[in-house]
Amino acid sequence: MKYLAASIAFALALPTSVYAHQSSSQIESINVVGRQVILSPDNISSSQGVVSKQEFELRPLSRTGDILEFVPGMVVTQHSGSGKANQYFLRGFNLDHGTDFATSIDGMPVNMVTHGHGQGYTDLNFIIPETIATMTFKKGNYYGEIGDFSGAGASEFTTLNNANSQIKLTLGQDQYQRFLAVHPVQVSDNSVLVAAAEHQKFAGPWTDVDEDTQKTNLFAKLTSQLADSQLDVSLMHYDNSWNSADQIPQRAVANGLIDKYGSIDPSVGGKSKRTSINLVWQNEHIKFNQYWVRSELNLWSNFTYFLDDPVNGDQFEQVDKRDIFGGNLTYTEAFDLFGFASEQTFGAQWRYDDIDEVGLYHTQQRKRLGVTRSDAVKQASASLYWKNKLALTRKLTSHLAVRYDNQQFEVADLAGVNRFNYDLSANSGKNSDDIWSLKTSLNYQQSEFLNWYMAIGQGFHSNDARGTTIKIDPQSGEQIDQVDPLVRSVGWEASFSGFILPEKLSGWHVSAAVWALQLDSELLFVGDAGNTEVSDASKRNGLEITSYYQINPNWQFDVEYAYTDARFQGSNQYVPGAIKHVVQAGITTKTAQGWFGSLRVRYFGKRPLEEQGDVNADASTTLNMRLGYETNHWQYHLDLINLTDSSARDIEYFYPSRLTAEADEGVEDIHYHPALPFSARLSASYRF
Repeated sequence: MKYLAASIAFALALPTSVYAHQSSSQIESINVVGRQVILSPDNISSSQGVVSKQEFELRPLSRTGDILEFVPGMVVTQHSGSGKANQYFLRGFNLDHGTDFATSIDGMPVNMVTHGHGQGYTDLNFIIPETIATMTFKKGNYYGEIGDFSGAGASEFTTLNNANSQIKLTLGQDQYQRFLAVHPVQVSDNSVLVAAAEHQKFAGPWTDVDEDTQKTNLFAKLTSQLADSQLDVSLMHYDNSWNSADQIPQRAVANGLIDKYGSIDPSVGGKSKRTSINLVWQNEHIKFNQYWVRSELNLWSNFTYFLDDPVNGDQFEQVDKRDIFGGNLTYTEAFDLFGFASEQTFGAQWRYDDIDEVGLYHTQQRKRLGVTRSDAVKQASASLYWKNKLALTRKLTSHLAVRYDNQQFEVADLAGVNRFNYDLSANSGKNSDDIWSLKTSLNYQQSEFLNWYMAIGQGFHSNDARGTTIKIDPQSGEQIDQVDPLVRSVGWEASFSGFILPEKLSGWHVSAAVWALQLDSELLFVGDAGNTEVSDASKRNGLEITSYYQINPNWQFDVEYAYTDARFQGSNQYVPGAIKHVVQAGITTKTAQGWFGSLRVRYFGKRPLEEQGDVNADASTTLNMRLGYETNHWQYHLDLINLTDSSARDIEYFYPSRLTAEADEGVEDIHYHPALPFSARLSASYRF
C-alpha cells in the first residue's frame, strides 16, 4: 500500500479505500476524501467519485453552475441570464435544465418536478460554492438510492460543518462584483454554527442589455455533536433578479441587424427566490432528514420574436410558485451471512410538492396580455429501497438493490378560458403511477491498485403532472393524448479503475467505462408551449476515459474524454443536442511557498440540432485560468475566463423564428447564445 499512499498524499488527492474480507459482522471501508473514490468495495462502477473542497478552491468558476463540470464528461452552459438554471450535457443527454440528472444538497432534492420552465429544472444559483465540503457524483442508473431523474446519473452536495472565517471581495470586467463573508461561531462545547453571506452584481458584456444581476445568498448551519449522534440544522435563502440576453438568430448577426452580443428583445429576464430549512440527524446506523423548500420563479423569454404574434411579439412569462416538503430515512446494518461479510441498507424517501401556480402567460415588455395555461398542482412521491453488499470472496463483492417508487398527481386548472378562447377546465384531473427498479453490480478487486466493475440497472424519470391529465392542447384546442407518468430507462456499464505501473508511476490513475442506456420514450412537457411533445424511444452508447497524473508533490495533470452516440430506436435518427465528443484537461498546482492555480481547456464537439443530422452546432474550445498566492491570512487570485477570447457559443438550437421584416411563416435558423468573452476577475480574501 505504500505506493498507493504516496499517490494520494497531496492537496488534490485521489481517494482510495482499504478492504478486507472478514468473518466479523462488518465490511472494512476506509475512505480518503479527494478527487475520485477508487479501489473500494462500496463502489458500483468507476463512474462515481467525490470532489473535495480543495479542488473547488483551485479551479476558476465563471458561474455557480460550473461546479457540476467536476463530473467527468459534464458540460455546463447558459442560454439566458445569470439567474436562470444552466444547461447541462452528459452521456448523450441535452439535459436541458436538469431532466435525467438528479441533484441534491444535504439530502434536499434540487430538481423541480412539474416546473414552469421544464421537468427536472435544476437551478444551482442558491449555492455558495465556498460552503460546499464535497460533491459526490454517480453516473448511470445503477444506484439504489437514486430514483427519479436517474438516467444519466446524480450528484450530491454536502455543506460544511465547520469553516475558517473569511471576507472575500471579487471585482471583474463588465461590472462584476462579488462579496462573500463566512464566519463560524462556537455555540457550545459540542455545537458550531457556520454562517455565510454572498452578494453578486453583474452587468454583462451585452450590447443593449444591462444584465443587472442582483444575487443574494444567505447560509447558516448549526452542527451539534450529541452523545452518539450528530444533528445538523441548516437554513438557506436566495434572492435574485436579472435581465437576459437570450439566444439570438444567426441570420440577425450575419446581416448586421445586431452584433453577436446583441438582443432581439432586450426586455426579457427574471426573478427567483428560494428558502429552505433542513434537519439532518444521524448515528452509526441511521440517517434521517426532513426539509421544507419555498421556491418562486417569474421568467420572461422570447425565442421566436414575431412568429406567432406579429403585432405584440411572442414574449411569454413562465410562473412557478411552490412549497416542497420531504425527507429521507436510511438504516444500515453489517452482519455475517454464512460466514461472508455483508451489509444491507433499508431506505425510504418522500416528497410533496404543493404548487400554488405553474403558469404560462403571453406578455409584452413583461406585461401580461393573456393566459395560455395556469394550474395548481399537488404532486406526491414515496419510495422504498433495499440495498445489499456481499463479500463473495476476498476480492469479489456483489451489490444488489430493489427499489419501489409511487407518484400521485392532482392538477387543477386555474385559467378557465384562455387567451385562445379554449376552455381548459377539462385538463384538471388526477393520475398516479408506480414502478419497480432492479439494480445489480459486481466489483472485483484484482489488486490493491486495480478494480474491475460490471453494473446493470433500471431507472426512470417522471413526466410533468400536467401532461398526465391533459385533454385539450392550450394553443390549438385539439384533443391530445396523455403521457405516461413514469418512463423507464435501462442501462449497463463495464469499467475499471486503478493505477498504471504503480511501482514506477504511483501517481498515475486511470479509469475507463463502456456504457449503454435505453429510454422507453423521450416524452417531455414543453413549458414554452404549454403542451406535451412525444418522441420515440432512444438508445445511447458511450465510452469514457479519465486520467490523473501526479507529476510531483506540487503539480497534477488530468484529462477526461467522453464519447457518446445517441439515436432514436425506431428511426435510428440523431437525438438533437447530444454531444458526441467532450474533452476536458488541465494542470493544477499548489506549492509550499503559497502559489496555486490551474489552467483548464474544455472542448465539446459538433452535435446535431435536428434528427437528420444535416444541421449541426459548431465545435468549440475554451481556456480558463486561475493564478493565486496565499499567506497565513491573505489570499489573492486572478481568474481569466475565456483566456483566448474564443468566439465559442454556449448553446445552439435550430428552429423557426420571425423578425419584423420577414414573411409570416418565419425562417428556420440556428439560434445561439455566445460564451462570455475574455474576462478578468481579481479576488482578495482575508482569513481569520
